[in-house]
Amino acid sequence: MSKSSTGTLTLPVGKRDHIQGPSSAVVTLVEYGDYQCPFCGDVSPIIQKLQKRFVDQLRFVFRNFPLARIHAYAQRAAEAAEAAGGQRKFWEMHDYLFEHQEALDAENLVRAAVALGLDKVKFDREVAERVYADRVQQDIQSGIDSGVEGTPTIFINGVRNDDDDDFDTLRAKIEEAMMLSKASKGKRCF
Repeated sequence: MSKSSTGTLTLPVGKRDHIQGPSSAVVTLVEYGDYQCPFCGDVSPIIQKLQKRFVDQLRFVFRNFPLARIHAYAQRAAEAAEAAGGQRKFWEMHDYLFEHQEALDAENLVRAAVALGLDKVKFDREVAERVYADRVQQDIQSGIDSGVEGTPTIFINGVRNDDDDDFDTLRAKIEEAMMLSKASKGKRCF
């Protein structure tokens, strides 16, 4: 895999995505992440803090990018999150998985489903039958097409962040994107 020369998101955010925040938000932050990746675990509370700071101005999209070659439980965890999404609890499972990164084996995924009040029988069946494997693969492919090489990879308004993923850096990038958006609204031909 090589980084895209432009560092841009190739698949626009759409109906297939898991989205938090208003569609009218000025800034969209897309994360390609792996539930077993410790760095993704570190960035998760940072994104939550950014969401609280930029409530109506930021929408957040999470796309799966499990690094199965180095994280044994990542693929199954991604499919479990999607199975929870099938029961309208994607974000609850997303948060749970990051809060319990040390416990992503099959038994603990079932515990998570029960803790979140999911239909356990349906969840078990869908995870066992790998119902959401193609969905996860589509996320992976869109990441590859966008130049994602590792996790977390963050895009802000479609542009890959190649700097640090700490709060201050991401806050500054979001504020910059907000300023650019405001500036571009004033430049129109009528």
